[in-house]
Amino acid sequence: MPNSQIFKKTVLLISPLLLAASIFAQKDKDDDKKLQPNTGTPIMWESVKVAERDLMLGPGGTEKQPDLSSMTFVGDKAGGHSVKYDIKDGAGRKWVAKVGDEARSETAAVRLLWALGYKTEINYLVPKMTIPGKGELTNVRLEARGDKVKREGPWEWSKNPFVGTKEFQGLKIMMAFFNNWDMKQANNVILRNGDYREYVISDLGASFGKSGGVALPLFWRIGRSRDMPEQYEESDFIKNVKSGKVSFSFKGKNTDLLGDITKADGRWLADLLMQLTDKQIDDAFRSASYSDAEIALLTQSVKARIRALDLATR
Repeated sequence: MPNSQIFKKTVLLISPLLLAASIFAQKDKDDDKKLQPNTGTPIMWESVKVAERDLMLGPGGTEKQPDLSSMTFVGDKAGGHSVKYDIKDGAGRKWVAKVGDEARSETAAVRLLWALGYKTEINYLVPKMTIPGKGELTNVRLEARGDKVKREGPWEWSKNPFVGTKEFQGLKIMMAFFNNWDMKQANNVILRNGDYREYVISDLGASFGKSGGVALPLFWRIGRSRDMPEQYEESDFIKNVKSGKVSFSFKGKNTDLLGDITKADGRWLADLLMQLTDKQIDDAFRSASYSDAEIALLTQSVKARIRALDLATR
């Protein structure tokens, strides 16, 4: 068969595939637009009475606590560092169960952020629970799904409606405060809650350990840890204050985003953090099933960082 005829037949075979691929690609784009509508009021933070927030129960309160009378395994959930499962509780409500070394740290970090007025996921830490087919598990973080709240996709650290605002600058400082070195777009989510689009950090598991060793691409990964109270206590927080800018010892993904923090930004956040009571800080870690010794160490560390930010921004 001449080469020209082979070419024509090949084109005839491939063309329908290319057309189908184009149709599916367009459908994916259309679906993305449906999942991520640019309507509704964006919100990241709201003014709250910090000292009155219950950090044992967190953003879900008593009303949205999981019904632990029974659990139904729905399926494995792919992606991320930790093992995760989709499950339903005794009341039929949906949850994502996270197991491993991010469960405790994420639970506590969510409560502290929520206490300051930031929008967060709803989560609870269950010290022991049995998931059918998976056995008895220890320290399981349950993160709520459903309940008329839709997930619209990730938001960008470098481009969002809050860039330059005090609340956004404060959120970036809190990543250094927690040593949350996994500061990437994939861990952010927009939650559609009624008429509001809540800009939330969905994954805070890489907190309360040590951030990377040096602020260089790839090399910052050396020495990092998560949920290691002793290493968190030993790590530095604020490096210095020069020309009205605050520099942090934090090293992780997108560290450069912390290069524009002013003393005024730090002062705004310090004034919020100083409203936290000792009991609230203690409760944030107690709710995450830390031991008494770990709670004492972490509470002491958090208070030390609050003092450091206060002194640096006066």
